[in-house]
Amino acid sequence: MKKSTILIIFVTILIVIGVFISANNLLFTGRIIGGQDFHSSTIAICNETNYCEDYEIECEGETTIRTTATGFSIQHPENWKDPRGKQKENLCE
Repeated sequence: MKKSTILIIFVTILIVIGVFISANNLLFTGRIIGGQDFHSSTIAICNETNYCEDYEIECEGETTIRTTATGFSIQHPENWKDPRGKQKENLCE
C-alpha cells in the first residue's frame, strides 16, 4: 500500500476511537450527574479539646454519601467555633 493510504486509515481509526471515547464520557457523565442534587463541602470535626480535623463531606440531597479526611488538622483554643457554622448533625443541609 501507499504511505498516504496507510496514513489515512490510521488517522481514520484514531478519529473513530476518539469519538467513541468522547461519546461514552458524555453518556456516563449525563447518567451520573443528571437530575441529582450532588454537592460537597468541608467541615472541621473537633474533639472536646478543640483538636480539629478537616473532612470533605459529599452529599446527595440531604443524605451523606461519603466523608473523607483531608489530612489537615489544627489545635484551636477552647472557645473556638467553626466559622462555617456546620454541626455534625446537619452536614448535608
